[in-house]
Amino acid sequence: MSELDSPVPGVRVLRQDNAGPMTLEGTQSYVLQAPSGAVVIDPGDDDAAHQEALAALGPVALILVTHRHHDHVGGLARLRGLTGAASRGAAEEFSVGAAPLLDGETLALGDGAHLRVLATPGHTSDSISLVLSRDGVDQAVFTGDTILGHGTTIIDHPDGTLGDYLDSLEALRALGPVPTLPAHGGFPGPVDTVAREYLSHRLMRLEQVKGAADGLRERGLDPTVGAVTDIVYAEVDPSVRGAAEHTVSAQLALLARRGQI
Repeated sequence: MSELDSPVPGVRVLRQDNAGPMTLEGTQSYVLQAPSGAVVIDPGDDDAAHQEALAALGPVALILVTHRHHDHVGGLARLRGLTGAASRGAAEEFSVGAAPLLDGETLALGDGAHLRVLATPGHTSDSISLVLSRDGVDQAVFTGDTILGHGTTIIDHPDGTLGDYLDSLEALRALGPVPTLPAHGGFPGPVDTVAREYLSHRLMRLEQVKGAADGLRERGLDPTVGAVTDIVYAEVDPSVRGAAEHTVSAQLALLARRGQI
């Protein structure tokens, strides 16, 4: 566990020692100090050292999760036990001692600070982002895995869908040049710029998938997820092959829904 230099005043960042192909350098857990107690965003995998370090920055009043994946919620029960804090996510199963988060809901932190819930499904169906504002001015957005510090995220199809994901990127782009605070990979800069780059990349990949599917059909072959992945993600590392297939599955589903394949 290590503490990173935060690009946003008043926000502390502890990076968990759980680096890997899907978690990049590790899960970035965030701690916001508030008069009524600290708010923790994404407690990470179950890891006594990491959750104890988060609890030590308390007292913790509330724990929030951006989505259901284990590297965000695996340590949730442990941190609740250490702190006695309630937890909330968009899904009811992660909301203990408080109601699930609602799109558009605003959480008052005190001293003019607020967190605004922004539904950003696509990576998963329950993915949310949290917009931090002070005195009515947006200061940062916590994007979970919807936008990462580097690279691109997977669409965990069929739970996540590409159509939802593209809409979510548009919603994040509309926030303007506020700092992006993702759950992995450092800090990529203004969310409008990063979301625009993500959108461009996704649309380029969608064209590649359509071209691959069309080419396979022209050769009398079935455009299966595996066959299309072999073409579009030919150079992908085997460690993330499964993630690539999830994303191709989401791309093919969107093209089919649009009647383009």
